[in-house]
Amino acid sequence: MLLATVAVNAQIEKVEPPFWWEGMHRSSVQVMVYGEDIATLTPEVSNVTVTAITKTENPNYVFLTLDTKGLPAGNYPIQFKKKNKVKTTYNFELKERREGSAYRKGFDSSDMIYLIMPDRFANGNPDNDTMEAVVEKGNRDDLNGRHGGDIAGVIEHLDYLSELGATALWSTPLCEDNDKAYSYHGYAQSDVYKIDPRYGTNEEYVQLGKELHKRDMKLILDYVTNHWGLEHWMIQDLPTYDWIHQFPGYAQSNYRMSTQMDPNAAAVDARYCMDGWFVPTMPDLNQSNPLVVNYLIQNAIWWVEYADLDGFRVDTYSYNDKEGIAKWTKAVMDEYPNFNIVGEVWLHDQAQIAYWQKDSQISAIQSYNTYLPSVMDFTLHDAMSAFGKEHAGWFDGTIQFYENFVNDFLYPDVNNLLVFAENHDTDRFNQRFQNVADYKLAMTIIGTVRGIPQLYYGSEIGMAGDKGKGDGDIRRDFPGGWAGDTNNAFTANGRTAEQNEYFDFTSKLFTWRKDAEVIHTGKTTQYIPQDDVYVYFRYNEEATVMVVVNNAKDARTFNLNRFAENIKGATKGTDVISGKTMDVAAETMTIEGKTSFVLELK
Repeated sequence: MLLATVAVNAQIEKVEPPFWWEGMHRSSVQVMVYGEDIATLTPEVSNVTVTAITKTENPNYVFLTLDTKGLPAGNYPIQFKKKNKVKTTYNFELKERREGSAYRKGFDSSDMIYLIMPDRFANGNPDNDTMEAVVEKGNRDDLNGRHGGDIAGVIEHLDYLSELGATALWSTPLCEDNDKAYSYHGYAQSDVYKIDPRYGTNEEYVQLGKELHKRDMKLILDYVTNHWGLEHWMIQDLPTYDWIHQFPGYAQSNYRMSTQMDPNAAAVDARYCMDGWFVPTMPDLNQSNPLVVNYLIQNAIWWVEYADLDGFRVDTYSYNDKEGIAKWTKAVMDEYPNFNIVGEVWLHDQAQIAYWQKDSQISAIQSYNTYLPSVMDFTLHDAMSAFGKEHAGWFDGTIQFYENFVNDFLYPDVNNLLVFAENHDTDRFNQRFQNVADYKLAMTIIGTVRGIPQLYYGSEIGMAGDKGKGDGDIRRDFPGGWAGDTNNAFTANGRTAEQNEYFDFTSKLFTWRKDAEVIHTGKTTQYIPQDDVYVYFRYNEEATVMVVVNNAKDARTFNLNRFAENIKGATKGTDVISGKTMDVAAETMTIEGKTSFVLELK
C-alpha cells in the first residue's frame, strides 16, 4: 500500500492580512497563511502570544490568532517548523499607526458624494489597459469590455470634481476582478488585498486618498461582503466547504430581501434569498462561518488603515447573513466610532429600508440591530418618476416626494440617508427625462432635502444611457477622459453649450451647499403640493431656506400666506441659482413652468 507523503518544503504563498498596526482596538489578529500543506507544519511566532491555531479540512491553510496588544511596531517572524527544523518564515509586521486614526471622521450630510465607474471615467495611463496578470484585455469598442479608465485618470481630474461641488468620491470596486468578461464593474473580486493592475497599484490608490485629502475631500471604498468572483484564488481552493454557500454548488438567489424581516417567511425562501448566489459567477460568502466574517472584518479595517479611508459603501447589504453582517459592521464601527458606512438596501418600502439602519425601532421588534449608520433612500429614487407625469394626480407628481418624506419618522437618523436620482445600476436619469429642466428640478431636491446627496458621474453634463441595451450603456465613457476624444467635458471650453448648462447649475447648487449648514442638519417643514408645485423649508436657529419646485409645464401663481409659519418676518428671499431677490412678504409668488427656486430668506 502506497502511503501519501507530505511535502517537506512547503512554501508560504499568501499571508492575509499581510501586516497590521500597533495600538489597534482590534488587537487580536487572525492571520491566514496559505501554502501547499502548510497546516502539516508547526507554527511559532517570536515575542507574540498565539492564542489559537485553527486548521481546516484543507491542509493548505492555517489561521493563527495573534495577540498584539501592547506590542510596539516592528517585525515579528512567523516560523513554520517540521521536527524543530525551520522550513519557511514570514516576517509579520506591526506598522506605526497614523495619529488620531481611530477617530477619523467619515462622510456625512455636509458632503456631496460623486460616484464613478473608474473604467469609464478617465484613462490616465494607457500602458495598463492590458496587463499580463489578468485575463480580460482592453477593448474600448466593446460596450461591456474594459475601456481603460484608471486611478491615474481619476487623480488627474480631482479639481474638476472639486469645481463641481463634490466633497467625497465613491468609486465602484477597484480590487482585482479577473473574470474573463464584464470584469470592468469590479464586483466579482478575485483578490481583495490587491488593486486590479488595470486600474493601477495599491500605492496609487493610497495616493488617490492623499490627493483627495489635500483638497479637503473624502475617499469612500465600495466594499463587497456578500460575494466574490469565481476566479478568486480562495474560491479556487476553498479553506472550508462552507466558506461559501453550497446547495451543493450553485443556486440562484430569489432576490426577495423582504424574507429577511418577514415573520411569516418560509425557511426555504429566506435561505434562497440570503444564501443563494447573486449570479452564477459570484459565489455567495457564508458570513455565519466565523472564519469568513473575521476575514472580512480584518480586510475592511486593513483598507481603512492602509488607504486612510473615510467611509464604505457596502454592496448588496441586505442579501448577507443578517447576524454575520451585523458583526462585520459593528466591528468596523467599534474600531472607528466616527466613521460612516452606507449600505445598499434596494427596497421600495420605507419601513423595510429603515429596518436596516442602526438602532431601528422596527428591527428592534425582532431583537435585531445592524449597527449600519446609513442606508440608501431608494424610495426617494422611485419618486423621481414624478417628472414623467403629464398631469399631477392624487398619487402622481410632486406629491410622490411629499409622501416619501412623510415616512421620515421611521428612520433613526434621517440626516444619514443617501439621497440620489440614479446610480450605476439604475436607469440613467437623463435617458428617462431628456431635458435639462427636469434634471434641474431633480438636483434641486437632491441638493436641499435631508441626507447625503450622491451624484452619478456624467449626469452633470447631461450624460444618458439606455439600460435596455445592457449595463454597459448606462456606464458610458466620460467625454474627454481618453486621448483623442473630440468633446472634452472636463473643461468649460471643451463642453457644449448644453453640457455647460447642466454643469453650471450643478456646480452652483452644490458649491453653495458645501457651507449651507441649514441644509446639512436643519429641520424640514413641507407643504402638500398644489397644482404640482411643491414647497418645503429647511431651517435652524440662524437661517431659513425656502425651496419651491414647479413640476408643471406652465407657470403657477400661489399664495404666500399659506407659508407664514415658516416665512415668519422675512421680507426677501435670494435665489441661490439666479441670484435674484424676491419679495416673500407679498401676497403671491409666480414661478415659471419646470422651474425651481432655492431662496435664502432674510
